[in-house]
Amino acid sequence: LHRVLANLIGNAVKFTERGSVTVRVEGDERTVRIQVSDTGIGISTEFMPHIFEEFRQESMGLSRTHQGNGLGLAIVHRLVTLMGGEIEVTSRKHEGSVFTVILPRTPHRMEGVFG
Repeated sequence: LHRVLANLIGNAVKFTERGSVTVRVEGDERTVRIQVSDTGIGISTEFMPHIFEEFRQESMGLSRTHQGNGLGLAIVHRLVTLMGGEIEVTSRKHEGSVFTVILPRTPHRMEGVFG
């Protein structure tokens, strides 16, 4: 969970030069919902299908404006899945993004974590 939050919040801060980053946590008897939203550069509609792929970044090559290797969101997706949860993302280019992680309250056995 720490790695998931560190990656999502770190990305939100990295891609938000002006505005805000907000973290919300809500829960009920079955799930915990964590939402990280920002007013940053956002993600284009064309790139959204690739958002959780390894080594994929919307800004590539010499035109890149931010550092990173393109693994953060792939790791987040894998960890959330291993915890029995889901991750959703909504975004608009130049307006910001919202990443929502939904995790079960009951402990989930993380099989295959180490191979």
